[in-house]
Amino acid sequence: MRILFFTDHFKPEPTAAASHISERCALWSKWGHQVTAICAAPNFPEGRVMAGYRNAWRLVQTDNGVRVVRVKTFIHRNEGFLLRSLDYVSYAVSAFLFSQFEPRPDVVISSSPHLFVGVAGLAYSVVHRLPHVLEVRDLWPSSILATDAMRPGFGFRVLEKLESLLYKQATRIIALSPSFVGRICARGSTRERIDVVINGANLDLFKPRPRNEALRHELWLGGCFVVGYLGTMGLAHGLENAIDAMGLVQQDRIKLLFVGPGPAKGSLEARARAMGIQNVVFVPPQLREKMPEYWSLCDASLIHLRKSEVFETVIPSKIFESMAMGLPIIYVGPRGEGSAIVERCNCGVVVPPANPNSLAAEIQRLASDRSTLQTLAANSLSSAQLFSRHRQAEATLETLRRAIQARIG
Repeated sequence: MRILFFTDHFKPEPTAAASHISERCALWSKWGHQVTAICAAPNFPEGRVMAGYRNAWRLVQTDNGVRVVRVKTFIHRNEGFLLRSLDYVSYAVSAFLFSQFEPRPDVVISSSPHLFVGVAGLAYSVVHRLPHVLEVRDLWPSSILATDAMRPGFGFRVLEKLESLLYKQATRIIALSPSFVGRICARGSTRERIDVVINGANLDLFKPRPRNEALRHELWLGGCFVVGYLGTMGLAHGLENAIDAMGLVQQDRIKLLFVGPGPAKGSLEARARAMGIQNVVFVPPQLREKMPEYWSLCDASLIHLRKSEVFETVIPSKIFESMAMGLPIIYVGPRGEGSAIVERCNCGVVVPPANPNSLAAEIQRLASDRSTLQTLAANSLSSAQLFSRHRQAEATLETLRRAIQARIG
């Protein structure tokens, strides 16, 4: 199968989207498929092109057998609606134009958000009369409102129209959460065109390993109960609640470890300093290959979402990496798809969002209850096999095959 994948994010960007798209593409190539990814120069979230790359008009590379075509875009930090919109639109234009130089594929797939990735994929599929699969990772534009990054108005209505167009015109749709299905159908698709393919983890990379005691001591974590938040610190996560909770924790030997980038990181660091909190540690973003080493420093994983109905529908990818590392999960967020997985697998505890007292109490309880901690850790590891990247890649391939058959039929 010849696959053309439109995605704004690709490795080595330190994002969940870049990882699960890059890893699936690599697996497909390993299985004998010809895969081309059309993406931007890696720059997220700082809005600066990473060392070793350049924002060229067209740069072709090969990564794990995948043909990676990086196209020129307007690059800006992940903040400011207007400038970020220019970033998104520039990707759609460049991706569509430079994809015309690529060999004709059998199927086109685009991964949204943002919606303009879908626009590029749809436009290419229409021009070349090919099936188009739209992968919905998040419910744009509703999720933008939930983070207060946008207000209802003309711009929002335009994005809703665009969302409906993409859903109506896609040959098939992949939803990363079962709760997305109702919204997608309400905005223009039909149920029979939607496949639910839940995310997963790379079990070859993420697996239990001995702790790096030297690194623990370097980060002043030696002898501590460590709760880890590893990943992007974004507007959707409401992590100020976690900072406030650590201010309430009464034990010096309990630490919260943050590893990663994100638009909220600076304000979180400032909040911790202003409150005089000493038991929160911030570490700069790390290469994905090093993340398991930092996971191994942790006794429990923190997964955090803001209080919003929109976030009842999402399934944070950190759930699956935590499972693969055999870590108990402290899930903070509205009850929904993510919390249901944690409770169904009995691999963690669920704490209501925007409630630092409850979070502080739960962290202290787990720190003092090693028996419960061990049970949750064992359940977490045993559940990881249900959510592997391998399974996700196979399921996505099946959707691509169905799209090709639908077009032929």
